[in-house]
Amino acid sequence: MKKIIFFLLLTFLFYNLAATEKQEKKFNSGELILEHLGDEHSWHILTYRDNKYIDHDIAIPLPVIVISKGRMDIFMSSKFKHGHATYKNYRLGREEDGESLKGKIINTNTNEAVWDFSITKNVAGIFIVAGLIVFVVLKARNIAKKRQGKEPKGMQTIVEYVVTFIRDDIAIPSIGKERYEKYFPFLITVFLFIFLCNISGLLPFFPGGANITGNIAVTLVLALFTFFITQFSTNKHFWKHIFNMPGVPWWLKFPLPLMPLVEVLGIFTKPFALTVRLFANITAGHVILLSFMCILFIIGEQNVVIGYGMSFLPVLFSVFMTAVEILVAFIQAYVFTLLSAIYFGMAKEEEHLSVE
Repeated sequence: MKKIIFFLLLTFLFYNLAATEKQEKKFNSGELILEHLGDEHSWHILTYRDNKYIDHDIAIPLPVIVISKGRMDIFMSSKFKHGHATYKNYRLGREEDGESLKGKIINTNTNEAVWDFSITKNVAGIFIVAGLIVFVVLKARNIAKKRQGKEPKGMQTIVEYVVTFIRDDIAIPSIGKERYEKYFPFLITVFLFIFLCNISGLLPFFPGGANITGNIAVTLVLALFTFFITQFSTNKHFWKHIFNMPGVPWWLKFPLPLMPLVEVLGIFTKPFALTVRLFANITAGHVILLSFMCILFIIGEQNVVIGYGMSFLPVLFSVFMTAVEILVAFIQAYVFTLLSAIYFGMAKEEEHLSVE
């Protein structure tokens, strides 16, 4: 199966490489990378060229939900015809509209962006991953019920291994055996969600390819979940430690509240760190992987023969980077879950008793 996928990938690359020679528009690697990292109102499957070297896109249309001037309109993104058409006074922003409007839905009467609540590619990817998690967990539960008292089998084995790993290596050591059960459902959910989103972004075909965790809005929402759970888990000793830290000289706490300011700032830097770490690592991995693939097109644009001869190098680098990205997908899910558990554990503090 791996050899077949590898052969199809090479064929696709060579076909596009040969066609590049006949195009008037030169290959733009930066534009290609940004396009793959961004979100879309349809799920692009592939682009093929006919005998006249005209590009044709095959994509899955997604629901468009917009509000403009108090009016809500719902239709499918196929009405835009890949950005070349206008429907109900709406169209997709183009390059001539400026970077701030490019790719956004514009009201043609006002030439302004509208309130967009559409099911975009990333949103659809989130629904797919969430549905997959629910399916896997329910499947494992049904298997466990049928095989009660017997050794785990199939999907049950995988789910039990992940549950045991999160419980014994993350939740209990970071939160404590007495309190971990309260936070465990969130920890196991966020680990599976981030890991599957990371893996989904590496798949070059539907239902993969959505850059979910490479979208800073998604990582911000995940970090805010951790932030609010942490704040609602605190006790009076936690806040006493923030504003009146024991063992710190009084002049750093009251006349010059340096330490309280640092501690309060630390409350908000934690979700910021969670947001940026996940977003930056996943985005960097995608950029490196796409950059290696673009090398083939850049070389082929200069000389097709050299492009064919050097094609194996970018492909080998891409295969290597894909393996690294799979490892990074697990590490980032692990780190986010571990830090969340540590923050939950730090939210409850015991009273510091002074020693006379």
